[in-house]
Amino acid sequence: MGPQEDPDDEGAPPQIYRDDATSVSDEDAVTFGGAVLIHGSEASDEEYYPHRDPSPIIKYIPSRIQRISSAVVRWVKGPQPPRLWKIKPFLPHVQSAPLQVLHNYFPKRKHKVLLLTFFYMCWILAFGLVLHKSAFSSDIPGHGSPVRIRCTDRFWSDGNGCGLNGQFCRPFDNSSMAFRCPANCRRVQITNPHAVGDQEVNYRPLVIGGPTGLDNSLHNGIYRADSFICGAAIHAGFVSNEQGGCGVVSLVGEKSKFPSVNKNHITSIAFDSYFPKSFTFLTSTAPKCRDLRWPLLAVSLTFTVLLSLFTTSPAVFFASIYVGVFFHVALASDPPNLTDYYAIISIALGRFLPASFCMFVVYKYCVRRQLLGLHAQIEKTVLWLGGCWVGALNNYTFDKIPIERLTPHDIQQQPGAVPALIIIVLSLFSIAVGQAWCLRVEGRLPRFLAIYGIFVASLLILVAVPKMNLRIHHYILALLLVPGTSMQNRPSLLFQGILIGLFINGIARWGFDSILQTPDELRGDAPLNSLLPLILPPIINNNFGLGLMANITFEWPIPLPRHYDAVSVLVNDVERFRGYQDAGQNSFTWVRHVSNLPEYFRFAFMSGGDTVDYTKAGVWSVDGGWTEMGSGPGV
Repeated sequence: MGPQEDPDDEGAPPQIYRDDATSVSDEDAVTFGGAVLIHGSEASDEEYYPHRDPSPIIKYIPSRIQRISSAVVRWVKGPQPPRLWKIKPFLPHVQSAPLQVLHNYFPKRKHKVLLLTFFYMCWILAFGLVLHKSAFSSDIPGHGSPVRIRCTDRFWSDGNGCGLNGQFCRPFDNSSMAFRCPANCRRVQITNPHAVGDQEVNYRPLVIGGPTGLDNSLHNGIYRADSFICGAAIHAGFVSNEQGGCGVVSLVGEKSKFPSVNKNHITSIAFDSYFPKSFTFLTSTAPKCRDLRWPLLAVSLTFTVLLSLFTTSPAVFFASIYVGVFFHVALASDPPNLTDYYAIISIALGRFLPASFCMFVVYKYCVRRQLLGLHAQIEKTVLWLGGCWVGALNNYTFDKIPIERLTPHDIQQQPGAVPALIIIVLSLFSIAVGQAWCLRVEGRLPRFLAIYGIFVASLLILVAVPKMNLRIHHYILALLLVPGTSMQNRPSLLFQGILIGLFINGIARWGFDSILQTPDELRGDAPLNSLLPLILPPIINNNFGLGLMANITFEWPIPLPRHYDAVSVLVNDVERFRGYQDAGQNSFTWVRHVSNLPEYFRFAFMSGGDTVDYTKAGVWSVDGGWTEMGSGPGV
C-alpha cells in the first residue's frame, strides 16, 4: 500500500497515510476494504487552515465549548491534504489477464468496437429466443391456447363483488379453462385480514381446501373458488413454483368440507361448510409449458459477467449492465402483474426512459468516480456486478424478510416485522458509520453531511403533509443512499451494486410510485372502520323431529344511519340478501341449506350498490345454537 501521485499510476512509489501531523510507518498505513490511500494534492501533511478574524459572538461562548467545537470541525474536515481511496487488486496479473487477452487479439479501438457490437447482437439474440419460448406457449390439445393469469387471479370476488347468489361469477360448474401460471407464485400472500367463515387469515397464500383423500392425490383436490388459482395449482403439485406451468382447471360447482392440507410448502385454509363454486385440476392436462426465467438468468449472467471481465470503461460497463439487468427484471425475473405480454413490453419501455435519466445522474456523480481507473476486473465482477444482481433479484433475495411495506400498520401486524426492522436499521447504521469515516478521509464528509441534512429535512417536511402518508419505496431508498458509495473501496463496490440493483427492480417491477400516498392507496382491501349494522338476537326455528328444515330470522332497526340505504347479508361468504330501507325491509330469514353443516352470517351497510365493512361472522351451529358476531369489523 502506499501513496501515488496519480490514482491510475499503479507503478508509482508508495505513500504513507497520515491522519494528522504525526508520521506513521509503512506498516501502520491505513487501508479499508483492501483499498489504499493516495495523495489528493501535493500539499504538506500538516493540517493548515487559513486565519479568520473571530466573530464578536465568540466571546460569549465558553472557551471549553469553543475548543470542543473547533476539534469537531477539524475532525469532520478530515486529514489535510485529503486522501483518495483506491483499490489495489489482489493477484493483479490474474485480474488483468482478460484485458491482456483482449489487447493481444483486438489491439485497435475499432476492433474493440466491432467486437462489442457483435457481443451485443449475440446477447440480444440469445435472450430474445429464450424469452419468446418462455412467454408464448403452444396450445393444449383439446383445450386451445392457455390464458395467461396472474398469481392473484381467482374465480370469485370478495364481499358482494359477485352479486346476489354469485350471479356475476357464473358459471359454477361444467366449465373448464386452459391457464398458464408464472413462476414464483408461492410467495404471493394476502396482506390484509381476510374472512373465511369465522376465521380471519393474513400473510399467507389464499388457498382454501385441497386433496380430500387419504393419499393427498391430485385426483381428490378440491378448492374454493375464491382461492388463488396459481397458488392452488402449486399446492396440488400441478405446476412448479420454480418454473410455473400450464394446465386445465375445471369448475365443479358446490362442494363442502374443504380441508387444511400442508403440501408443497403451502398450508391451505380449512372451511367446514359449503360453497357454491369450486374447482379442481384435470390430471390429463399435465403442464405443457414453463416459465424459463432461470435459463434466462443464466443467459443474462453469462453476458454481464463476460462484459464486466473484459471492460475497463466505466461508461460502457455501467450502461450495458443497466440496460441488460433492467430488461431482464422487467421481462423475465419480476415482470409486472399483467396477463398480456405485449402490455408488459410496453410498460417496460415506458419506464425505461425516465429510469435512464436517473441512472445517468447517478453514473455522473457516483458510479464514474468509483469505477474510473479500477482494474480489479474479478473483484469488480464479484462485488459490484454480484451486488447488482442481488438487488435486482429482490423478489428472491430480500423477499424473505418479513416486511411487505414500510408502513406502521404492516410493521405492527406482520409476524417478525419488528425484529427484522430493528436488524435492518442497525445494519444500515453501522454501514453508514463506516462510509462516513471513508468520506471523511477523502475530505468530503462536510459536503455529504449537508446533502443528507437536506434529504432528512425534506423527508420531515413530507411527513408533516396532512392527510398523506410517507412511503419509502426501495427505489427511493436506493437513490437516497447511493451517493454515500461514491468512492473506490471494496465495501462501496458491493453497496453501490446492491443499491443500483434495488433501483432497477423497483422501477422495472412497480414504476415510479409516489413517495406520498393517500390512506386509501395504502389501505387496499383492509377494513374501512365504518359503522356496522346492529343485528338483534336471531329467532331460530330448529324444527327438530318435524321433518322441516330449520330456519333463522335476523332483524335490524330502521331508519338506517345517514348515507346508508340497505343492509347486505353474507351466508358462508356469499351474498344472499339485500334489505332496502325504502322497501321497508328490515329482516331476513334463511332456511338451513344442509342439515349437518354450520353456516356463517355477516352483515354490512350499503350505499347504492357498494358495501362498507362487514361484521365478523356469527355462527349457526349444527346443533341449532347461535354464536354472536365478535366486536369490530370483519373483512
